[in-house]
Amino acid sequence: MDILDEFDINIIKELEKDGRMAYSAIATTLKISNTMVHQRINRLMEQGIITGIKPIINEKKIGYDWGAFTGITLNKDEDSSRVIDELKKIPEVTECYFITGSFTLYIKMIARDHEHMRKLLYEKIDTIQGIAKTDSMIELGCAFKRNISL
Repeated sequence: MDILDEFDINIIKELEKDGRMAYSAIATTLKISNTMVHQRINRLMEQGIITGIKPIINEKKIGYDWGAFTGITLNKDEDSSRVIDELKKIPEVTECYFITGSFTLYIKMIARDHEHMRKLLYEKIDTIQGIAKTDSMIELGCAFKRNISL
């Protein structure tokens, strides 16, 4: 059985156009009832398929001109939960992934300028107990970012 049917996919496509779109407008566009739209969106959220409807912030417009991707090597991989808890306390760390290969974790972080980035790396990230090494690449701009196509 498919997880998403045609109605779910079309509702998600409408929300991707404008996450603030009224459910009644979605219902009108798709020629279905308001109740159906409400029920479907609630179910998709309960199932964790839609994890939230929130604004997408253009970080550069609010003064965060620098971005970096940083691979993190841990002293012991079992320290990952504690290290992740510490990374969550740093608001400039916007994403964190478990990965295979040379690193245990891979993070994305943003900074206002090079001095802010240096302080984040040397005074916040590198001081987390359990981190053996970091390796950062400065981001020069996002070519594109998108959801999977349905």
